[in-house]
Amino acid sequence: MKKSKKKEQLLVEPEMYNRLKDHLYSKRPVLGEDSPFSELLQSMVNQMLEGEMDSFISEEHESNRTNKRNGKSVKKVRTNSGDIYVETPRDRNGDFEPELIGKRQRELSSGLDTQILALYAQGNSIEDVRRLLIKMYGVEISAGKISQITDKVLPEIQEWRNRELKSFYPIVYLDAIYFKVRNEGKYSNHAFYTAYSVDWEGQRDLLGLYVQGSEGASKWGIILEDLKRRGVADILVMCTDNLTGFSEIITDVFPQTIVQKCVVHQVRNSLKYVDSKDTKKVVTDLRKIYTAPTLEQAESALLAFEVKWSKQYQYIADQWRKNWDELMAFMDFDPGMRKMIYTTNPVEALHRIMRKLIKSKAAWVSQTALTKQLYLSLMHNKKSWCKKAFGWTQIQRSIMIDYPERVPKDI
Repeated sequence: MKKSKKKEQLLVEPEMYNRLKDHLYSKRPVLGEDSPFSELLQSMVNQMLEGEMDSFISEEHESNRTNKRNGKSVKKVRTNSGDIYVETPRDRNGDFEPELIGKRQRELSSGLDTQILALYAQGNSIEDVRRLLIKMYGVEISAGKISQITDKVLPEIQEWRNRELKSFYPIVYLDAIYFKVRNEGKYSNHAFYTAYSVDWEGQRDLLGLYVQGSEGASKWGIILEDLKRRGVADILVMCTDNLTGFSEIITDVFPQTIVQKCVVHQVRNSLKYVDSKDTKKVVTDLRKIYTAPTLEQAESALLAFEVKWSKQYQYIADQWRKNWDELMAFMDFDPGMRKMIYTTNPVEALHRIMRKLIKSKAAWVSQTALTKQLYLSLMHNKKSWCKKAFGWTQIQRSIMIDYPERVPKDI
């Protein structure tokens, strides 16, 4: 029986084997800076290119064509194992076209573009990405080149922004989150407008990527018109905060839509001027309003609240009465739907991904840079927010019974 070769014999130079072994036992990154693996890869690549040339010259001779080797050209090539120096053989006639690494190719199928986009999606700045590439792979890429690579996603963003939407959405949550953008040395807040939906099948989705200078009802109107332009004909319920003029804008664009103002936002607003010693008691009594099983019992709970707290906090009861119809709109639905629409909290799961970017960066150099990073971050973390709503089949049945005319016939 033939004895198997020792590991040392698998390498041309035993010295290289020892260097690789020492490097592995050092616990340093396998593909990091100063790794001998890049040298090994460089040797293998150059040997393979020599083999390609040998085969090419042999074919030339078999075809009775006069040709021979004519030296080599050297170039630096990026790989996941670091930069390597490739010696590409040349032929006298200039007909040799290497397959492994083309004449003008500067990257060996390393997937570095994908790595750069992934690092950028995690909230790293371009300078952070540059340093990480040096540390992880021993590859030095300029900030300008990294920016060019991230720019490749811009056509994809444009296509995604203009994609056709579904004609009917049972639920759409509307909310905004702020980021700082630096322009000519000055910082300004830019609002990211979130239209987060649940479609007829219960699948959650982000309907667009909208970044504006600040939040306002009129700007939300532009966004709603864009949704309509892209195919949205009807939305059963829109869940919003208490932004002034919001309800009127929604009604102008989607007249049939039920507006549900966020109860949690209303509770927070109610507590702004409450003494700390009364906070827990006020919260308990407010909870009796929005957890009541019927609208009639909710009205009774509000009346009881007013009787108890009118001397100190009459403004709270006044706020609730002013927004009553839109705060209590969820009462017209079954318990499963109520849990989904009484607050805009579901959109917070989406915003948490974006808040991670805020923690790692003070500001972005431009609105385009902000848009790129938001999009990549959202797509990179899509599994965390693009999920099917829990218990959706029962909600579908209740909508079909209570709002049969709103469900399109082709669904």
